[in-house]
Order: sequence, then C-alpha cells, then structure tokens
Amino acid sequence: MKNNKDILGSVLKTAQMGQTGIRSVIKQNPGPKLENALQEQLSEYNAIEQEAYDIAKVRGWKLKELSKTSKIMSDMMSRSILMYDHNDSRMAAMMIQGNTRGMIKGIKNAHKHHATDPKVEALAAKLINCENANIQQMKDYL
Repeated sequence: MKNNKDILGSVLKTAQMGQTGIRSVIKQNPGPKLENALQEQLSEYNAIEQEAYDIAKVRGWKLKELSKTSKIMSDMMSRSILMYDHNDSRMAAMMIQGNTRGMIKGIKNAHKHHATDPKVEALAAKLINCENANIQQMKDYL
C-alpha cells in the first residue's frame, strides 16, 4: 500500500512528465496561441513540482524523480508522433492524451491509497484538477 511519501512521489513524477511533454511539443513550433497556453500549463506543473519538493523537505523525505530515460523516451515519442503532422490540432490531441494518462494515474492513487497527510492529499487533488483543466483548454485547438 502506498503511503504519503509514495503518493507525493507519484505527484512529482506526473508533474515532471507533464513538463517533459510540454517542452517536447513546444520544440515543434506550435502556433502562438497554443504555445502561450502550453507555457501557462508548464508554469502550473512547475508550481506543483516545487510544492511537492517543499512538502517533502519539511517532512525530511527524499523523493524519486522521473528518470532521465523516461524523459528521453517521452521526447523521442513526441518527436516521432509529430514528425510528419505537427499542426496545432495534432499537438493538442497529444497533450490531451498525456493529461488523460496523468489524470487516470492520480485518480487511481486517490481511490486505492488515501493520503492521510492533508498537504499531500491537497496537492494530489490540485494535480488532478490541473490535468482536467488542461484537457478542457486543449479542446479548443482540436
């Protein structure tokens, strides 16, 4: 069973995966409106990542980060998916898929492993809400 530290680590890794995905898509030169939306989402993930580190620091926890291999593989996958068709609609669809995966992971964690630490629970809920808002925002670009 996952404990508060495990849940916080999952939140951290999901936020880092979101950052990685956004950076990969931005490299493909989206339109200015989509790029602005992605930059806003990146800022949200940065804030969630920092909050996770802050919570861990107060509790004396060392969190495992997303591996370099995962980051590289994610970037390679994004580039291959967008190689021949890198319009804003395709980029938005890819972002929706990534956010959906992150949301599913967060909801499963919430259902299986209830955080007893209110700060961890609040941050996990914040991430799920962020993922959902990102999906709604990307729908305009499909």
